[in-house]
Amino acid sequence: MAKYSEKSQKVVKSAMHRMHEGTLKSGRSGKTVKNPKQAIAIGLSEAREKGAKVPAKKTTAKKSTAKKSTAKKSATKKPAATKSATKKSAAKKSASKKPAMKKVAKKKSAAKKTSSKKSK
Repeated sequence: MAKYSEKSQKVVKSAMHRMHEGTLKSGRSGKTVKNPKQAIAIGLSEAREKGAKVPAKKTTAKKSTAKKSTAKKSATKKPAATKSATKKSAAKKSASKKPAMKKVAKKKSAAKKTSSKKSK
């Protein structure tokens, strides 16, 4: 039994032809497709939309196993508390710098006022 139907083969062939002509565009960005593998992927996607017999995408099988592995990884991670502690200390440091800058600005403005009084 064939993996790909004749209809899907024709759609992929037309996608390849459009790539060689320079009229095949990618989805969101609309850039011209120059890679033959990308042209094949676009052709298969178009064939799926038309209802042709095309095997399921390979990424769908990987996604289900990826979800399982990430669940295990997230359960074993514990250093999240240290990240929040560093954020708090960084916030304290930035807060302590701001008043110091204001004091300098006040001193400069006070110096300007005294110099303007002396000149008068």
